Amino acid sequence: MPACPDPEDALLMEDPRFGEAVRLFNAGAWYEAHDGFEELWHETAGPHRTVLQGILQLAVAQLHLERGNRRGATILTGEGLGRLERAPALVLGLDLEGLRRDGRVWLRALQSDEPAERLRDQLPVLVLRPIGGAL
Repeated sequence: MPACPDPEDALLMEDPRFGEAVRLFNAGAWYEAHDGFEELWHETAGPHRTVLQGILQLAVAQLHLERGNRRGATILTGEGLGRLERAPALVLGLDLEGLRRDGRVWLRALQSDEPAERLRDQLPVLVLRPIGGAL
């Protein structure tokens, strides 16, 4: 059974801005999701600061692709995945293993010049999972 989050993690997970940023990410509201995660990132000094940065970079990568900047999308996806690589599989209630897996598929699709329309069917999502006693 996973351990309960430490108090700093619990505070971040309970922050309504965190839930809203996750919702915006999954809704494809990339700019707004980036803003939400960036605000939390600026306020976080703990070990999950890098995770928040990686997620916000994935959101910005999507925004770059929407604006026709495939190179920027590819670079930021790689950087975001790099920041998430050393994190545990479950952080802040987020299934990072699934996000990394989906992100790697998306990165390969970007690198292989798949048409942008097909990439939209492969977008990474943030899946929330309970941690210990946290809901």
